[in-house]
Amino acid sequence: MKRAFNFNAGPAALPLDVLKEAQAELLDFNGTGMSVMELSHRSKDYEAVHNKAQELLGKLLGIPDNYAVLFVQGGASQQFSMVPMNLLGEGQTANYILTGVWSEKALEQAEKEGKTRVGASSADSNHNYIPDLAQLDLQADDAYVHITSNNTIYGTQWKRFPDTKDVPLIVDMSSDILSRPLDISKFGLIYAGAQKNLGPSGVTVVIIRKDLLERSPKNMPTMLDYNTHASKNSMFNTPPTFGIYLLGKVLAWVERYGGVKAIEKVNELKASMLYDAIDQSDGFYKGHADKGSRSLMNVTFNLSSEELEKKFLAEAKEAGFVGLNGHRSIGGCRASIYNAAPVESVEALRQFMLDFRAKN
Repeated sequence: MKRAFNFNAGPAALPLDVLKEAQAELLDFNGTGMSVMELSHRSKDYEAVHNKAQELLGKLLGIPDNYAVLFVQGGASQQFSMVPMNLLGEGQTANYILTGVWSEKALEQAEKEGKTRVGASSADSNHNYIPDLAQLDLQADDAYVHITSNNTIYGTQWKRFPDTKDVPLIVDMSSDILSRPLDISKFGLIYAGAQKNLGPSGVTVVIIRKDLLERSPKNMPTMLDYNTHASKNSMFNTPPTFGIYLLGKVLAWVERYGGVKAIEKVNELKASMLYDAIDQSDGFYKGHADKGSRSLMNVTFNLSSEELEKKFLAEAKEAGFVGLNGHRSIGGCRASIYNAAPVESVEALRQFMLDFRAKN
């Protein structure tokens, strides 16, 4: 079997070891004579899987005891609505920092729930940078401050997070959670779709400081109330059991790898391979993101002409590279090098870029 060089932005590459483990257990999980997909979510066998995934995430990220870890559905897009529905009180104003399409979509949904304002934006330069922390408009009476930590479309990433003091910092970490160590105590709430760094699509992780659960209005729709999921260990209704099972496998793989610090070092290595190929190309490749804002997860770049870009992408596809097309909104090229993207795949892409430049 030949594995593709998978640079898809999401759903993205999963660790090969995890896929092999799941394959071996697919028909008979833990001696039950059933696939994990067939187990009752109320069974002890599944409950152990569920709790172990929560425990591993807490261990890897150093999540304090005053936070709840939730597994919910609906993707990060549902969190665009759940966050303001639960945390934006009447008469309050939510502060959104705009660094790309997904933060703009989050703002759009928040506007339907209450008052909002924009504390900073990088739209003036097609979102190719992260606003300077000193230039953020942060107010002590903000209901919360919302940012997107990594911007998959534009290839930018927050290197440092704003200090919002007593105002909860809410972060969409869908595309870089578990890629670097975090001080969880700096955040009020983190949410992340699993399909980039945590597992397959269908699971969304929410890490919420427990005192914020008290903000949810009493008339909230049941399934959109964070308290529903926190009080029932994310099993008020049937959770996405197979997705959580695989998420747990990915977390165990990260632990075996050496934890988040070890993963970060490899991510830095992979990113430097591609950014060096761009920077040393004398303008043949042009990075979209400012150097100080470059993402370790999504490397975005253009070639010197549209004709060359089409040729590059066509030849890359023939060579077994998958998912290198830039997002339809900005075009160009994009290599998504999440945690599970092997170093060997990135090395192969770097060599392809060097060879393509030499020939063209």
